[in-house]
Amino acid sequence: MGPMIDSFWRAVGYCLMPRIIALSLLPLVLIGAVAGLGWYLFWTPAVAWTQSLLDGMAWLGTVWGWLAHLGVSDVPSMLAPLLLVMATTPIVVFACVLAVAALMVPAVVDLVAKRRFPELRRLKGAGLVGSLWWSLSSTVLALLALVLSMPLWLVPPLVLILPPLIWGWLTYRVMAFDALSEHASRQERRALFEQHRGSLLVIGVFCGFLGAAPGIVFASGVVFAAAFFILIPVAIWIYTLVFAFSSLWFAHFCLAALQQMRGQQAPAMPPVKAPDVIDVQAKPLLPGGDAS
Repeated sequence: MGPMIDSFWRAVGYCLMPRIIALSLLPLVLIGAVAGLGWYLFWTPAVAWTQSLLDGMAWLGTVWGWLAHLGVSDVPSMLAPLLLVMATTPIVVFACVLAVAALMVPAVVDLVAKRRFPELRRLKGAGLVGSLWWSLSSTVLALLALVLSMPLWLVPPLVLILPPLIWGWLTYRVMAFDALSEHASRQERRALFEQHRGSLLVIGVFCGFLGAAPGIVFASGVVFAAAFFILIPVAIWIYTLVFAFSSLWFAHFCLAALQQMRGQQAPAMPPVKAPDVIDVQAKPLLPGGDAS
């Protein structure tokens, strides 16, 4: 428990660093830039296309006519911008957050390595292709485990145990792999996974529960429509900050474990024997024992 708690508090401290805060705010900046560029280039033709699509649906014509009798006129022109925003916002948010997440993990691991483990040798046990394959295969296995375990969710205690365990397993598999990909060899990574599987799973489950916090804020934004444009950016920022914290926690724990393992495997150096001291001032004894 000692290394796990130590790495936890180190991750908390690193989250207060300006560089980590800037990385957590980067998705909001990127989303704003993409949304602004899309509005400048495509907003007017996209709204016109959506409105023509609404006008061209015959079964909706009856609805528009019924609303016009109630005094609500020109509904397609009012509804088109809203539908366009609702359709494009999740895509933009997901793409930007995914892009920042892909850039954040290497930056976080590099920050921890340079500040805390500058002497740790980088063996580059996995490249970009290997990392992507590991993440994809782990995700497929986790989704398969979720589907196969669904019948067990009907048992009340298991629905609170199995999904967090599966997502925790996925979290530690992906994040621990990324934390070690630059520094550990393949053999070292396998040994660390085997040796610290329990601790890594606990960290993964804890980070998985933390990842539910942005969903609560997001749901609040959907329920309280008046606060939508405030709560949704807050939810995105919290999600990115939780992701940064998780990466920091795994980076501190895994790199410390790697350093300890290498220290234990280093061959012990034999003690250096002190050379015999020769007194160059001493005079040689003459025959008969007289030094004069």
